[in-house]
Amino acid sequence: MRGRFFALLALACLAVTACGTGGGSQQTTSGPKHGDTLKVAIGIDPDTLDPAGQTTTTASQIVDMMTETLVTIDEKGALKPLLATKWDQSSDGLTYTFTLRQNVKFSDGAPFNAQAVKFSIDRLLSPNTFRAQPGILGGKTGIDHVDVVDDSHVKFTLKTKLAPFVAALTQTQSAIISPASVNVAPNRPDLITQPVGTGPYKFGERLAADHITLNANKDYWGTKANYDTQVYKIVPEPATREALVKSGGADVMVLPPASDIPALQSDSSLKVILGPSDRTIQIIINTQGTVQPLLQKAEVRQALNYAVDKTAIIKSVMFGMAVPLDAPMSKSLFGYCPVGSSYNYDPAKAKSMLQAAGAAGMTVKMVAPTGRYVQDFQVAQAVAGYLRDAGLNVQGPATTDWPTYLSTYVNVPPSQSRIDLSLLGWAPPYLDAQQQFEQFYSARIPPAGLETSYYKNPEIDALIEKANAGTDPAQRQKDYCDAAKTVWKEAPWIFLYNQRFPFVTTAKVTNVVGLPNEKFVTTWASPA
Repeated sequence: MRGRFFALLALACLAVTACGTGGGSQQTTSGPKHGDTLKVAIGIDPDTLDPAGQTTTTASQIVDMMTETLVTIDEKGALKPLLATKWDQSSDGLTYTFTLRQNVKFSDGAPFNAQAVKFSIDRLLSPNTFRAQPGILGGKTGIDHVDVVDDSHVKFTLKTKLAPFVAALTQTQSAIISPASVNVAPNRPDLITQPVGTGPYKFGERLAADHITLNANKDYWGTKANYDTQVYKIVPEPATREALVKSGGADVMVLPPASDIPALQSDSSLKVILGPSDRTIQIIINTQGTVQPLLQKAEVRQALNYAVDKTAIIKSVMFGMAVPLDAPMSKSLFGYCPVGSSYNYDPAKAKSMLQAAGAAGMTVKMVAPTGRYVQDFQVAQAVAGYLRDAGLNVQGPATTDWPTYLSTYVNVPPSQSRIDLSLLGWAPPYLDAQQQFEQFYSARIPPAGLETSYYKNPEIDALIEKANAGTDPAQRQKDYCDAAKTVWKEAPWIFLYNQRFPFVTTAKVTNVVGLPNEKFVTTWASPA
């Protein structure tokens, strides 16, 4: 087995400088400097720039530069005002009234007001919006309606109590856009390709699979951007991204080859930041067995967990940039608790369980992305190797570009699924278990959401709904913990690890920061 892996290298952690995340609060100790163009190399081409359709952190952070939400989070995950200055909750917990920031304009010159907020949220909730992702804000437990009180106040009425409602409004999906912009080509009311928001940057141009250009919004209401232009280059191969940042072809890159991080850390012309992350990485199992029916059995899914040596993968493929999961969520989330038992590497037990379940030698089809997560395809190859060692016939892993991966393998209903196993990550945009449990809530099975294991357990659904609506934090904690223990036992995933998020800048750039929801923020970057 070890012959399949790289040699283990020790990693040194670098401290992340704390900076603000929005609304003009970004400053550097010596004062920001002006720059012409910042070039950023990322691994994937965003599937969409429509705020309402966001499913990918890297795409969302680009959209965040152009559009803003009512509320945001800081570098510690705490809530802070953005387009809203304050909010008040009714005594019954079902209505929230937001006071809006004044004298703010969209980048097309239109005024930001309560009418624009209602328009944007109504659009997010509309079934006519192409692939909108309202998540917890929609459905039977979300927003019932939005009312304009006056130009500077807007009221949200919920269908049921939702403890993390204000936090849910920090998601890029709830960004506020100029209502007039949806009727300006190439935008359409149902699909936005060039978002117009209130952010510090505005859309410049996009060449699919090549780059996205953003231009500074000179009329931004808060602290102005330091770079006139930011160009996000689409570079799927980590080694190529690394070569760009070394040669000056890029100023910032994400996800360098993990094996190269120690050398990058010793290069005085570069800065390596091991950003915080609440992202779990897992192999999603098609629990409805629409391709391989044997995966409907929990004992078969448990066997797959015993078959994979997660600790060895973390050491030898991830080069230590992760910690193994001991629950179906990151430790950083409210609602986390250790589940008690673990799936330690036990190939003999895996083989025995597969044999007893009539699944010995079964065939499974596996896919994984390239360039989306740290060492994503390499990790999938290692997992496939372990499953083959357990006697399975693993076809793959196959890979595609990110937009194709999402449309072919992720955002599809069970009846259209083509695969059994897929590598995916999940990074809650705010630090509450409610967001992680979107992955185990059957109301989110595609096309209604992103619950791509198709896992369905009525008892878990009931616990999730109870915890989401709860007002007692201790009881919410217990309900999420109880749900986590059952999810862990029923194993809709091969539970792998919680990753770190490395990115690299040249020493000529400062104030690029990592957030706990795994967004890396270049918005207020400045020449050093």
